[in-house]
Amino acid sequence: MYTAVEVANSKHVWDAIRGGVDILWIGARSSANPFVMQEIADGLRGCNIPVLVKNPVNPDVELWLGAIERLEAAGLTNIGVIHRGFSSYEKILYRNAPIWQMPIELKRRRPDLPLICDPSHIAGKREYLKEISQKALDLNVDGLMIESHCNPDAAWSDAKQQLTPNALKQMLSELVVRKVNPENVSLDTLNELRFQIDQIDSEIIEILKKRMGISVKIGEYKKAAGMTVLQQQRWDSMMEKYHKIALDNGLDPNTVENIFKQIHQASINIQSNIVNDK
Repeated sequence: MYTAVEVANSKHVWDAIRGGVDILWIGARSSANPFVMQEIADGLRGCNIPVLVKNPVNPDVELWLGAIERLEAAGLTNIGVIHRGFSSYEKILYRNAPIWQMPIELKRRRPDLPLICDPSHIAGKREYLKEISQKALDLNVDGLMIESHCNPDAAWSDAKQQLTPNALKQMLSELVVRKVNPENVSLDTLNELRFQIDQIDSEIIEILKKRMGISVKIGEYKKAAGMTVLQQQRWDSMMEKYHKIALDNGLDPNTVENIFKQIHQASINIQSNIVNDK
């Protein structure tokens, strides 16, 4: 059985290596700090022990990649990444927002790096561990990092997100591991459905183009009228409308709201550039 430990400075690195630890991992707060990452990288120079890098606390793929690149610059080649979710200013169901697009994007840019999901830190509560673990497996992660404790309620930290060994064994037995390309399965139907998705996505792009064109006209109007770019009452009423429309159409309101938040931000950026003559 391998041993692993989190390190946050060069002394941790030296102590762990001297103690015969097999794998090191770097926490979310450390990976978000370039100075800490550089110290850890310098401490690891000349030692190719496996190192796993958790995503930074904030959803920033470039910062995550930067932490990895510092280790690679120190000569490390046995590197993996851990998706543990991201801090959010909004009240959410989980302890940390999964923002699945972030690990997907990192894997797209660095397919050579093993990707492990940490459902425990995403969930924050043991009752959500199974659904998050299954979601991660369905996204083809390479492994799971799950906290287990012989008596979770007596744990000194993170007690609510830990499972007993027996509960962990039971949960793992219920998870379904699927294949990317199962053998002897025709992809004709899947490819046809993907073609339909591609067609719809193209239509969405055209609609977004038209919408942003109207945002330009709105920006010009607000500039001439001396109006602020953000009209909070209008935005609040729009969010209420989108929430209701999502529910009426059997869609997840959070997903719909997040999509329109991104669209709204893009519109704000366009209008801001216009009113400020950029």
